[in-house]
Amino acid sequence: MIRQWPLAAYSALALPLAMAMLPIYMMAPKYYSDSLGVSLTALGVTLFAIRLIDTVQDPFIGRLVDRLAKHRSAWAVLMVLAAIVLALSFALLFMPSLIVAEQVASASSNQTVLLLWLAFTLVLVYTAHSCLNVCYLAWGARLTDDQAGRARVTGWREASGVIGVVAASVLPVLWAAQYGETQAYAWFALVFAVVLMIALVVTLLGSPRPILVASQSRSNWRLALKSSAIRRLYWFYLFNATSAAIPATLILFFVDDVLQAKGQAGLFLGVYFLAGLLTLPLWVRYSDKVGKRRAWAAGAVMASMALMGAALLGAGDIWLYVLVCAVSGAALGADLALPPAMLADAIAPAQRANTGLYFGFWALIAKFSLALAAGAALPLLGGLGYVPGEPATAGVLSLLYAILPVAFKVMAAWVIWPAPTKFNQAESLS
Repeated sequence: MIRQWPLAAYSALALPLAMAMLPIYMMAPKYYSDSLGVSLTALGVTLFAIRLIDTVQDPFIGRLVDRLAKHRSAWAVLMVLAAIVLALSFALLFMPSLIVAEQVASASSNQTVLLLWLAFTLVLVYTAHSCLNVCYLAWGARLTDDQAGRARVTGWREASGVIGVVAASVLPVLWAAQYGETQAYAWFALVFAVVLMIALVVTLLGSPRPILVASQSRSNWRLALKSSAIRRLYWFYLFNATSAAIPATLILFFVDDVLQAKGQAGLFLGVYFLAGLLTLPLWVRYSDKVGKRRAWAAGAVMASMALMGAALLGAGDIWLYVLVCAVSGAALGADLALPPAMLADAIAPAQRANTGLYFGFWALIAKFSLALAAGAALPLLGGLGYVPGEPATAGVLSLLYAILPVAFKVMAAWVIWPAPTKFNQAESLS
């Protein structure tokens, strides 16, 4: 059993990694559409293409991580270099507002320039984040071979990540309301860079060393997909992650044009992630009693009920939406802690040296789900007549925000539930 302080040190890096993702996946699209005038259709297509490019590289990064594990301190060097690139490219993502704000506001022809800038900076952000994240996840999977211990490793890591998401939910919104979005994102980028470097040092110096074993076979794509248990887990994760990505992509539009509560997104996101943080340890303990699949299913039912309730809300239903956020946030811990632990359980002992490849595919799926959500939902909204900032056109937004994620939850449950009686006992991959 790993002691608490080393686990806390390992979990430190999850905070800035999660802190970066919320502005990238949720705030940047709205910022580029609302403040900089990029059309939803063009934005959705661009984001989909960028995320597909990013998705392809994750398994390659996973193989690189596995190979570097053979060399002393190689992981640390990779993580430091990736952190530097991530901090710089994250700041550059919002630079158009600092460089060409007036021209963009008055000339629609600059949309192409903005989309190219968005693509360039996001490719850098995604690549650096992937290097850090895949290495970090592979590290966590190698900390213990105890199945209950793996749930605790992911629980600590995801709890730290929720704190980062809460910070990303609240700080830019508060600063934007008082000082404007340009200044808010500039400050947030600076805070993010400082937190990232401090957390990286804490993780590298204070966390337990990963267990390194000799691989009984070479790392390759076919090997990572050979097990039916692994393949089923990947399909499950695709549907489950897409279910989470759709409301994450649309929530800011939902708050502004359905609830008509502009400037209140920080409150809703804070409640959602705080509820997830407080209940996450309960999901880990519950999974010890009933198993990871059954615990996840209970969380899925809770989240689906909350989303169905959101479909009934309208202008001014702020406190009812706070309740929706609290209930769905309480279900969040099941999605955060349990699926990565299920993957770690399913990797055969003979393949422990190739965890980077498996989590590279995991990261690929996570990003593809975000690409699918943005590439489908945003153009669909635009095609059905929704215009950001015009509440009269937001009827279809409520349906996409609430109903579509539930459908993907059902598909995820359909994939995972017919699994073997003991799903965590995967077939040998050797």
